[in-house]
Amino acid sequence: MKHSTKLLSALLVLTSLVTSAPLQAKEKPIKVTIPSGVNHSAYDQLLKKYVDGKGLVAYEKWKNDAADIKALDNYLKQYAATGKEASGNDKAASSINAYNAFTMQWILRNYPIESIWQLKDSFEGKRHEVGGKEVSLDDIEQGTLNPQIGYKEHAVLVCAARSCPPLSRDAYSADKLDSQIDAAFTRWLGRPDLTEFQPKDNAVAISSIFKWFKKDFDKVGGVPKIFAHYAPSKYEHFLKSANYTVNFKSYNWGLNDQGTHGRNYTTSQFLLDKLF
Repeated sequence: MKHSTKLLSALLVLTSLVTSAPLQAKEKPIKVTIPSGVNHSAYDQLLKKYVDGKGLVAYEKWKNDAADIKALDNYLKQYAATGKEASGNDKAASSINAYNAFTMQWILRNYPIESIWQLKDSFEGKRHEVGGKEVSLDDIEQGTLNPQIGYKEHAVLVCAARSCPPLSRDAYSADKLDSQIDAAFTRWLGRPDLTEFQPKDNAVAISSIFKWFKKDFDKVGGVPKIFAHYAPSKYEHFLKSANYTVNFKSYNWGLNDQGTHGRNYTTSQFLLDKLF
């Protein structure tokens, strides 16, 4: 009975993590030195080959293609370079691509799985070589990209989950970055399964990302400002009042796989994976 009570308490705490707070790194993320001149063309070709219009990845097909596994590895080896550091949009675009590509590499090395949370230290593990150092996904996101582009990162970084914003089929590039971020927000808020606008109920149901990273969005005026700029135009009149109820959708950590993996991954499974 005592053990059951402890388990129940742990599950309740973890439920709170899922529904009301971002998942925090154990160590403070470090700033990463992103090398300049990374060529994203090979990565762009891989995205177009293995990512569909919904942002889902054909992991099984990719896993079974040794040449394309090597192509991804070779692309990411560019980030290990030391020397001239990227800046501006070059740095931001390369940081976004690095995060997403390293995430997919991590999944491919361990596939098949049902969720990235079934793997150890996916976000905190310093296993990715960038700028001559072993860094984590958290280092790339929180230590490097967030200080540069703030709230915009949340529309473009994809952590291999079904509730993430859809993965782009194009590599991010310095010369197109602003328009690509705008397009990412438009895709995200235009997906009814990820964002629900409910004029009849005077409510919206949005990603928990907006709650977890509220401080980032508040810096630019909060959810109303984001919706005014990126939401589907047919909801413009409804959203202008900004007098609607905001509800947050449960986050689906199931793998963003085109196949069956991750489709039936539940919150209870996530809690158990997080606990054990």
